[in-house]
Amino acid sequence: MTTDVTISAPPGSETAAYRWRWAALFVILAAEVMDLLDAMVTNIASPTIQTELGGTPATIQWLGAAYTLSMAVGLITGGRLGDIYGRKRMFLIGAAGFTVGSLLCAVAQSPDLLVGARVVQGLFGAVMLPQGLGMIKEMFPPKEVGAAFGIFGPVMGLSSVGGPILAGWLIDADFFGTGWRMIFLINLPLGLAAILAGLRFLPESRSPHPLKLDVPGVVLASLAGLLLVFPLVQGRENGWPVWSFVMMGASAAIFAVFGWFESHKSRAGGDPLVVPSLFRKQAFTGGLLTGLVFFSAMAGFTLVFNLYTQIGLGYSTLKAALVMIPWSLGMVVGFGLAQAVKRFGRKVLQGGVLIMTLGTLGVLLTIDLAGMGVTPWQFVPALVVTGLGMGLLMAPFFDIVLAGVEQHETGSASGTLTAIQQLGGAFGVALLGTVFFDLLAGAPSPDIAGAMRVVLWVVAGMLLATFLAAFLLPKEAREEEHAGH
Repeated sequence: MTTDVTISAPPGSETAAYRWRWAALFVILAAEVMDLLDAMVTNIASPTIQTELGGTPATIQWLGAAYTLSMAVGLITGGRLGDIYGRKRMFLIGAAGFTVGSLLCAVAQSPDLLVGARVVQGLFGAVMLPQGLGMIKEMFPPKEVGAAFGIFGPVMGLSSVGGPILAGWLIDADFFGTGWRMIFLINLPLGLAAILAGLRFLPESRSPHPLKLDVPGVVLASLAGLLLVFPLVQGRENGWPVWSFVMMGASAAIFAVFGWFESHKSRAGGDPLVVPSLFRKQAFTGGLLTGLVFFSAMAGFTLVFNLYTQIGLGYSTLKAALVMIPWSLGMVVGFGLAQAVKRFGRKVLQGGVLIMTLGTLGVLLTIDLAGMGVTPWQFVPALVVTGLGMGLLMAPFFDIVLAGVEQHETGSASGTLTAIQQLGGAFGVALLGTVFFDLLAGAPSPDIAGAMRVVLWVVAGMLLATFLAAFLLPKEAREEEHAGH
């Protein structure tokens, strides 16, 4: 096929630029939007869903965690499937399955069926998403990669904030009597458009080396992720039995076995699920740690803040969603500012973390000063600052982390990085959701504002940990790439 010649051209040459790369980028972004909308919408819709379908506080956590966990455990595999069978083919299969999963969510009649449908969404999303990062890396010449990721970042960020706003509006509008179900039905036209445009504009792309799927690696990685998140979500509801701590300890042990197995397989000349050479790259290992802590903090904060505004302050779903608009506007400014100061590399990202921390503490101060009578307008200054910091952090993140990844490592790197993002989200929802519900359950009378304060302090601590982890990243976004070539 004609696109094969373009994609396999030597990095840095003009022929490495795929003709339809910008159109293909927007197809990939459409898939990212679907993922981020569905990762976030249940945060705002969960109280309404629980009222209609029933369930416990753990159900609220599982609506988000089932999606992100199933995606996390499948993403590394999804990246490798693209290497083996072709990234375009796997992208289209993933998009089709994700769309079907969305339909199953929309027609679910019980909490268990809805959580199961969320797992289907997550698994097919895990096939779809890593192909995008891999194709971006291959379609664009080095001088345009930064610009491509510069668009990638703001769309992801705005979708993560815009998702709850859209969900609140759709639930309140109650189109055709669908209520919360419309937040999943809206994926049907989006998914169909992504499939049709993908058939036309996405390039054929796969690893130049013959590869095989590492089935034992898939099993070990999936089991380790499940053993970590399941007890965090379910343990509180069962009074923290011994098995919950045993499972978390077993998770750490299995992650260690997974690392050993992958290294052994690589030395034996096999095809490991995660290419061990990636972990010898400072940008990549530092990015995994930074992303894990950051996305944990943000996913957990978003869930708990929406529960606080709806359950604690009595806001409607739409009003609770609109509270997040200042965050979105701050993020737009942050992305724009990041492009202007991108020459400072890692310092831009770290500055964003510190600004986010100040914004988080500002939310805490707002709650302390205004009490339970706090209005959406009083949250505006702190949320604008938080969004500004998030924009500064996310704009250079992917470019810095993927800077030194070689072509044969692309599928493994993109799958692993996105898996860490999703695993961080599942972990954050489980951890901060559990802290929040534990504090409410342990109080004589529910003190939602007090529980929210504790969560905000935890989030601030996680952001400071993100700042420290970012010191492992290279100072400049492209320095490892220049060194490699």
